[in-house]
Amino acid sequence: MTEFEPAETPDELSPRHRSYRGHLLVATPLLGGGPFYRSVVVVLDHDGGGALGVIINQPLDAAVADILPEWSTVVSSPTALFSGGPVSADSALAVGVLAPGDKPPVGWREMYDGVGLVDLDLPVRAADAGLRGVRVFAGYAGWSPGQLEEEIAEGSWVVVDAYDDDLLSPNPEALWRQVLRRQGGDLAMLSTFPDDPQYN
Repeated sequence: MTEFEPAETPDELSPRHRSYRGHLLVATPLLGGGPFYRSVVVVLDHDGGGALGVIINQPLDAAVADILPEWSTVVSSPTALFSGGPVSADSALAVGVLAPGDKPPVGWREMYDGVGLVDLDLPVRAADAGLRGVRVFAGYAGWSPGQLEEEIAEGSWVVVDAYDDDLLSPNPEALWRQVLRRQGGDLAMLSTFPDDPQYN
């Protein structure tokens, strides 16, 4: 997919599909290295046309203040630019979380349950009104129709429920292990998998 557009009818999937919108994808060792190594992805959109999400545990060395200085005071800590995925990695994408009971800001595009896209072209005061927090990502992750389902079936991803604080975690580098540990059982054991499998 080349266009980052929310689905008009997210629930209209073929019988063999279900929507993972609002869930987390946790990378397993089968994915190996590359941009998704030990990644945690929040699925922003998923329908019969494919899936879109952002990696939420890969802060970059660059600070938002260096790229979008006007947004540096409203992004959540850590205030780094995050690697959202390999698609359109030279473009910035902002994802916000609405504060309970507040109205969406100008330019808001709801993706799921109070999480949505924030318009970076609008004045900060208008765009961040009513938001509990904001993350700015370089790029995003995208899957063509059926691709994500195939990767899940082959064991490359584990699909789990997202907690309210996952997207804005103050310690994103620890999310991969934290999310797996809270699942218990075999998935909790997976969190102890060494960086180098030869030491397993």
